[in-house]
Amino acid sequence: MKPVVVLSKCLEFAPCRYNGAMIADRFVKRLEPHVTFLPICPEVEIGLGVPRDPIRLVSEDGELHLLQPATGKALSEKMRRFSNSFLTSLNEVDGFILKNRSPSCGIKDVKRFPKMEAEAPAGKGAGFFAGEVLERFPGLAIEDEGRLNHPKIRDHFLTKLFTLARFREAKKTNRLDTLVHFHATHKLLLMAYNQKLMRLLGRIVGNAERRTAADLFNEYAPHLQQALSRPPRSASNINVLMHALGYFSDDLSKKEKALFLRTLESYRKGYLPRSAALSILKAWVVRFRNGYLEDQTFFEPYPESLIETEERDRTERK
Repeated sequence: MKPVVVLSKCLEFAPCRYNGAMIADRFVKRLEPHVTFLPICPEVEIGLGVPRDPIRLVSEDGELHLLQPATGKALSEKMRRFSNSFLTSLNEVDGFILKNRSPSCGIKDVKRFPKMEAEAPAGKGAGFFAGEVLERFPGLAIEDEGRLNHPKIRDHFLTKLFTLARFREAKKTNRLDTLVHFHATHKLLLMAYNQKLMRLLGRIVGNAERRTAADLFNEYAPHLQQALSRPPRSASNINVLMHALGYFSDDLSKKEKALFLRTLESYRKGYLPRSAALSILKAWVVRFRNGYLEDQTFFEPYPESLIETEERDRTERK
């Protein structure tokens, strides 16, 4: 199972930025073997060359316009038509990684000017293409490459991306037992993200009498996306980690329990990442052969090779 990710083409794939450059990105490079990328450059797709004169967003009279100041070209309608055509053509998609600050692809930090000739921006917002993406796919994993340098944002993005991809694959089967299995294996993950919605999703799966699998998948999907809309708080992760510890309470020595609790406290204070406590629990899951926990995606929601430690980051920057 590989998530399908729409990617700004200038990130690792082609020298198509306005200045003819391509941007090297370690995360995109590392992610590539694990996903199916759909690289796209909206600006090239609407006929702008490489290199090209810069474009900008102009917010005037309550309308958002995409303009090219050097040529005076109005590009809003072309970009709108392309965005609609391309996004409609996506039969399967789980997420987007878009170029930050781009007038077409930036998701939240694009300068908006009051007039085409203005020197100072009047605010910031989504780029023209990205705005269409956010409106059409609000529940998917959508980020820009700049924000993905932040470990917590990256972890949440990957967790959401791979969870949605697993659900998409499960939905293809159109089988109730597949939905039941999906929910069962994601229970701890959902508990960390949103306990209220975890229980609601459980009721959807549990009240399957006289309903088709297709109906249940369709009802489950928006609540799953809502549950994954925000990263879990540290307190919620700790709650789930303590819940998992309970499965081994009769098998561990006092020293082992104390070590885990100290690690958990260091995570709570921000001294250690969550992965430190997870690694201890994962070792116990294997040691005590706990089948239920072995199946829980909470312990590995995405491929382990995508977990970036500070040490690995430093090594790769050299």
